[in-house]
Amino acid sequence: MSERSIKLIMSAVVVAAAALTAAVPADATTDTGPVTAVRVATHFDLSAGQMPENITLLPDGTADVTFAASRQVAQVSPRGATRVLATLPAPADGGVDTPVLGFPLATGIVHTSDGTVYVLYATGTADLTGLWRLRPGQPPQRIAALPAGGLPNGLALDERSEQLYITDSVLGTVWTVPVTGGAPTAWSTAPELASTGFLGANGVKVHRGALWVTNLDRGTVLRIPIRSGNRAGAPQVKATGLVGIDDFTFTGRGDEILAALNGPNTVVRIRPDGTGTTVLDAADGLQNPTSVALRGNEVYVLSAAYTTATDPNLLRARLRNHR
Repeated sequence: MSERSIKLIMSAVVVAAAALTAAVPADATTDTGPVTAVRVATHFDLSAGQMPENITLLPDGTADVTFAASRQVAQVSPRGATRVLATLPAPADGGVDTPVLGFPLATGIVHTSDGTVYVLYATGTADLTGLWRLRPGQPPQRIAALPAGGLPNGLALDERSEQLYITDSVLGTVWTVPVTGGAPTAWSTAPELASTGFLGANGVKVHRGALWVTNLDRGTVLRIPIRSGNRAGAPQVKATGLVGIDDFTFTGRGDEILAALNGPNTVVRIRPDGTGTTVLDAADGLQNPTSVALRGNEVYVLSAAYTTATDPNLLRARLRNHR
């Protein structure tokens, strides 16, 4: 990727995200007590478009990640070595029609126990936008088309029902697609998922019989019950005042969450009562954090450097007494 392309991408994101940069959670205080042994484990190549957007962890601590601007899926070893697994095909128009952002980007990622990786791709074109599958030794294959006018972003897997849940940050929709692929179903179009001008529904996880979704613009965490027959219940707002919230993970303490706040450049612990505590910030090495994952007590945080334009990286830390 050329230096000019990177600059254009950075400019687009900076302009779109400017309103979020100064935002901070209304009730958050700084408390690094729960998080220790913080270090930047891997630095990525900004000039090559390696802006990490989402993460899924393998049992051995290997991380599969998406690089938004380079359209790539990569693997980061426990020792920090990065290996590109696949590059998604470039749209014929360069992705200039990708809603809001104006460049094609790889977003959500999950994996199944057999090593299959699922990735979301937004290009603004009907031939490429959608859900892609990567199997070991095979090229990427699109298995579900999604609307070109949307921006598929967050991806969650319900292994029990073998359903994938996809948030669309522009259309304010949660889609479902079977792991085998096929036509997507609009699972929820609740008003709480809509954006207020930039990006709405974003991070997503299946947890305790519900789908949990963040809304970046509104700064909210939503819980949407999964009813019988895979029907969506009415959304419940579980936390507010978190403008810029991106992806997240559950800590293992009930409904407690660790969430990445992109513009504010923090990671926040959100308690079940909705109150927030900042546990990581720029001083720890964060550069516009996009996603958080947890394996045992090991915390993984991706930073894309969308607006800092300095050091996209993978930060690792330990969460004390998280069970």
